[in-house]
Amino acid sequence: MLLIRYICYFLAVALVTFLLTRLEISFPGALRFYVLTDPADVLGTSEFSPIEIIQLLILLVCGTLLGWTARHHSSQRPVAMLFAGLALIFLLRELDYFLDTYVAENFWQVMTAIVASWLIVYCYRHWRRFRIAWFRVWPSPGLTLYFAGAIVVFACATFIGHEPFWQAMLGNDYLRIIKLAVEELTEFIGYTLWLIGTIEYTYQARAIAQHEPQTAVAKRRAGRHPKSEGRF
Repeated sequence: MLLIRYICYFLAVALVTFLLTRLEISFPGALRFYVLTDPADVLGTSEFSPIEIIQLLILLVCGTLLGWTARHHSSQRPVAMLFAGLALIFLLRELDYFLDTYVAENFWQVMTAIVASWLIVYCYRHWRRFRIAWFRVWPSPGLTLYFAGAIVVFACATFIGHEPFWQAMLGNDYLRIIKLAVEELTEFIGYTLWLIGTIEYTYQARAIAQHEPQTAVAKRRAGRHPKSEGRF
């Protein structure tokens, strides 16, 4: 079953990537990596790109799966809530352009700070349960893919998408669309790893719930009743 899942992951990612590249080849500009929102705009944005929309959908799927895990598998609730909160933070980060433009300047940063603060308080209040849940799933393929996705999004995409880097490399031939395309495609890779990691973590949390909770419940129930001595 595990091998089949990984083959499906490969085929799904390959298919989506193939369709996106063919879309741009067949209809140049279809991926909308460089959109000028008004005549005064000189920088352009990639926020209207289908790649960005796919990233948002990925984060929504991740948040939904993690919320389901937190609700139905209480033994993994602290860890699932942490990752669900991170998915929400990433979603706010991806929506920064729209929140700043149509709501208020730096609104996404305020919302991110609120969610991050809540996560810190939640993990602190449930630290013991969090540690138990964490060591039940670590190390695991799901958490490894989470870590790999975070490296790609925050370490690789951040620096690869740094505009001075492309200006220095291309000189007078610099085009901002190249920087935006590489940055968004790199982030797409990272979020894809995050999605696969979420699916694998959900499978693992379900497996843990099927094998461990009954024993844990039995132990708690036994602990509520004093042990009797003798026959009666």
